[in-house]
Amino acid sequence: MNTAEESAVDGVLAASRALIAMATRSLGAAAEETTIAQYRALVVLASRGPQRMVDLATALGVAPSTAGRMCDRLVRKGLIRRHRARVDRRAVLVSITPAGRQVVDQATTRRRALIAEILASLPAGRQRAVAEALRAFAEAAGEVPDSQWPPSPADQPASVGARGGPVSSGPEGSL
Repeated sequence: MNTAEESAVDGVLAASRALIAMATRSLGAAAEETTIAQYRALVVLASRGPQRMVDLATALGVAPSTAGRMCDRLVRKGLIRRHRARVDRRAVLVSITPAGRQVVDQATTRRRALIAEILASLPAGRQRAVAEALRAFAEAAGEVPDSQWPPSPADQPASVGARGGPVSSGPEGSL
């Protein structure tokens, strides 16, 4: 098994502080109502599509009860919705709403501008090296590249659920 070099850990740790600061700033006005943890849940749902609560909890690295409480708050804010899959009525899915996707998209746009500003201070060769290293890091962490995200809820029919299966229709947050 490979072990991480101490200098690599130190470099990524320092970069992670800068990235967290950038993530917080990029939330803008949404930061007043959305925590970083809630924003991360929105990103997981935007990037991976509807999820069972247990799968969302696993992706977030939290207990299912913690994910459930977080989802309760996001449902109340209208940023996600809960619904049952028609294929397996026992399965409760959570998915991002158009309002939740808008929070993610706006933060991504702001973050992209902040990143471009920082990268512009580096020579082109260093920019490419940073991009290559961070792509490899994100892949190792299991991040889904933006180009592979499913379409936003506004771009797909409401009857499509996880893994493309149909879901029952009903009031948002009805579960």
